[in-house]
Amino acid sequence: MTVQTTSQFAIDPRADRASSERILEVLENPAFGSVFTDHMARIDWDAEHGWHDGRVTAYGPIPMDPACAVFHYGQEIFEGMKAYRHADGSIWTFRPERNAERFARSARRLALPEVPEDVFLDALAALVGLDQEWVPSPDRGETSLYLRPFMIATEVGLGVRPSKSAAFVVIASPAGAYFASGVKPVSIWLSEDYSRAAPGGTGAAKCGGNYGASLAPMKEGQSHGCDQVAFLDAVEGTWVEELGGMNLFFVYRDGTIVTPELTGTILEGVTRDSIIALARERGHEVVERKYSIEEWRDGVAAGDLVEVFACGTAAVITPVGRLLWHDGELTMGDGEAAGPVAAGLRESLLDIQYGRTEDTHGWLHRLS
Repeated sequence: MTVQTTSQFAIDPRADRASSERILEVLENPAFGSVFTDHMARIDWDAEHGWHDGRVTAYGPIPMDPACAVFHYGQEIFEGMKAYRHADGSIWTFRPERNAERFARSARRLALPEVPEDVFLDALAALVGLDQEWVPSPDRGETSLYLRPFMIATEVGLGVRPSKSAAFVVIASPAGAYFASGVKPVSIWLSEDYSRAAPGGTGAAKCGGNYGASLAPMKEGQSHGCDQVAFLDAVEGTWVEELGGMNLFFVYRDGTIVTPELTGTILEGVTRDSIIALARERGHEVVERKYSIEEWRDGVAAGDLVEVFACGTAAVITPVGRLLWHDGELTMGDGEAAGPVAAGLRESLLDIQYGRTEDTHGWLHRLS
C-alpha cells in the first residue's frame, strides 16, 4: 500500500474502509460521538525528539501500558470543533486557530507539551481530507463532522511528575442536529453543593478532570428532571460561572446582554467570543462582569431579564427555560420557546458556519 504524505502527516489509508453505502446509512441519522470515521491522525512527542512521526492511520484502539501517566495523574486535554460542508462541496471549520490557542493554554496548565498551531491545523486537514466522505451534505440540516483533538501523557512509570512523552490524536464523528425536532429551552439545575472549579485550578483548561467533577451534580440535576447544571463560584457561592460545558448569557429588556467575565475558573469558549462579536454588531451592549445568582432571580421576578441562553460547540445556542434548586424554581419567558435574541444570534452564527452568508470576520478555515 502506498503511503502518501501531506504536510507533517503521512497518509496511510486502511484497506477495509467503510463502503459508501455504510457511510450514507450513518449520515441518515448521525448520533453524536457514537460512530467514528475510518481514520485518526496522530503525532507523538518526547523530550528528546520533540513532535515527530505524524501519520493518519486506521481508527482503532491505542495500545498503552497500564502504568502510563494519563491513567494515574490525569494529564490529558482535549478540544471540540466541527467540519461543515458548504453548498459547493467544500469543507470548512470554524475558528480553529482559537481552538489551537486554547489547546496550548490547556497544555501549559496540565504540564503537557504545546502543539504548534501549524501541526494542530495540519492534523485536522489531513484527517478530514482522507475522510471527507463522512462530512454530511448541507441539505441534511444542522449536521456536521465533529472533530475531537486530544492529548494524553504516555510515559510509563508511577512517579508524580510531568510526563516526558505524549501523544496528540484527532478523531472524528458525524453529528446530527443537537435539537432534532427544533430548538427547545432546557431546564437547568443550580448546583449548591458542588463546585466546578476554584481559583488557581484548571477551570480555564479544557481537561477531563473538570468534566469528571461535573458528573455527580449532573446526576443530581437529572434526578430533578433537569438537562444541565449551572455552577457558582467556589469561594463565595454567589457568582454564576457556567454550565458543565457551556457559557451563559443573560438578555435584558433594554437589549443589554450580560455574560460572566472570564476569571480563570471559566472556560473561554470560542462560541462565546463569537456571540459577543455578533451581538455587538446587531446593536446590543454586551457586558462581561460578575453576575450573581440573586441578580438572576431578581431579574426574572421584576420582568427585566427576558432571555437566558447557553452556548457551546455542540448546540451552538441553547435557550434556558427553567432554573431549579433545592428550595424553588423560576421560568424564563414562557419556558417553551427560544427568545428572539437567542434565535437571531443562533441563525447568524449558523449561516456563517454553513457558508450561507458572507464571512466578514475571516472565521472560516478551509479543510478540503
